Amino acid sequence: MTIGGEAVTTSGSFEVADPATGVPFATAPECTPALLDSAMRSASDAYRSWRQDSAVRQELLLASADAVLAAVDTLAPVLTREQGKPLADARMEVRSVAVWLRHFAGLGVADEILQDDEKAFIRVRRRPLGVVAAITPWNFPLSLAAWKIAPALRAGNTMVLKPSPYTPLATLLLGQVLADVLPAGVLNVVSGSDPLGASMTGHPVPRKISFTGSVTTGKHVAAAAAPDLKRLTLELGGNDPAILLDDVDVSSIAEPLFWSAFRNNGQVCSAVKRVYVPEHRYDEVVEALAAVAGSVRVGPGSDPSSRLGPLNNAPQRDRVAALVSDAVRRGAEAVAGGAAVDGPGFFYRPTILRGVSDGMAVVDEEQFGPVLPVLPYRSVDEAVSRANGTHFGLSGSVWGTDADRAAAVADELDCGTAWVNTHLALRPDQPFSGAKWSGIGVENGHWGLHSFTEVAVLHRSRG
Repeated sequence: MTIGGEAVTTSGSFEVADPATGVPFATAPECTPALLDSAMRSASDAYRSWRQDSAVRQELLLASADAVLAAVDTLAPVLTREQGKPLADARMEVRSVAVWLRHFAGLGVADEILQDDEKAFIRVRRRPLGVVAAITPWNFPLSLAAWKIAPALRAGNTMVLKPSPYTPLATLLLGQVLADVLPAGVLNVVSGSDPLGASMTGHPVPRKISFTGSVTTGKHVAAAAAPDLKRLTLELGGNDPAILLDDVDVSSIAEPLFWSAFRNNGQVCSAVKRVYVPEHRYDEVVEALAAVAGSVRVGPGSDPSSRLGPLNNAPQRDRVAALVSDAVRRGAEAVAGGAAVDGPGFFYRPTILRGVSDGMAVVDEEQFGPVLPVLPYRSVDEAVSRANGTHFGLSGSVWGTDADRAAAVADELDCGTAWVNTHLALRPDQPFSGAKWSGIGVENGHWGLHSFTEVAVLHRSRG
């Protein structure tokens, strides 16, 4: 672990499995309560000077981006080994960390002057909050860490970061890479099994918790933050709909729509989770998606020919299998996939389901895996109503030849981001947030930067 700029080991550890084999291949340190206290103290001590100089923070975030790029060949194989994604995708994820660091290095938080005359001087300043406790999931361990590290540190906060116990290794290594650049205590990285997250959220030092993960855990985080009135950013789950309009060009959108659902094996909170199609285009769309699914090679992330790797862990593979089995038992048909891959590891074939309906768990719940239900609709109003008829509201998309019409429909989706003729188009300057149960707060862009600050007013009378 990285605490106070130093590499710290512990007597306790936990195993990390390779999802391509299902066999543990490494251990990670189990953070003790005393070491967590040490990390929090270190972050608190570093905050006093880190908050003072914006120019230094900018310079060191740029240097951090350079350090990450220099370590791509070290970080990416570790990420593939513990997460399962193909090595090319892991390299892309590592590079995205540098992109986010560079973007936020270029942002500033300027003062606003509301009045400056003979009567009064009124200044509004955004100040950092203090120590941030950041907790990241196992699907994009490094990217989602950067979504928190870059704006939090740019705003003048310090951080204690905890990755998922399924994927701690690349994040721990990232902590060591950045320890060579950042002042001691600015970024502390600890690892541990599930109780560690609860210890962080209930700890008295952090003034903000930034959490990405499930709705259930997010509710627990919010409850833990409430007694101390800690600030919160919660990026939670999604059950993101894609609506295809009747003028859609199926041949041109089948592949991008497929990858909008199956990128990272469907383990993306904002990926397409269900597709609504006009009744008279239904068979055409199902067949086109099934053809793409059947052409995709599934294999270990270390194999350059693999387009999809394994699911990250056994519980998630079992959940996907159970959702598909339930749907088939209730009358659905797997026109592609529908089964695990024989052999070791947590592999599951990319699955397209037809004959599904609202009310099935595979439609109503977030699958977070390589399965996509396709549903027919009779009118656009019906499709929008069904798309919005969920507790989730992270993102959605509308696809059609008439982009203006598609945009008008997209405006009716009750979600944080609605795309037109694309999906998963994420950028560091574009805000990312969820409606309803999909989250609280905003990440990315200057909105995300501001979420790591609080407003302070100086009102000086001159009367």
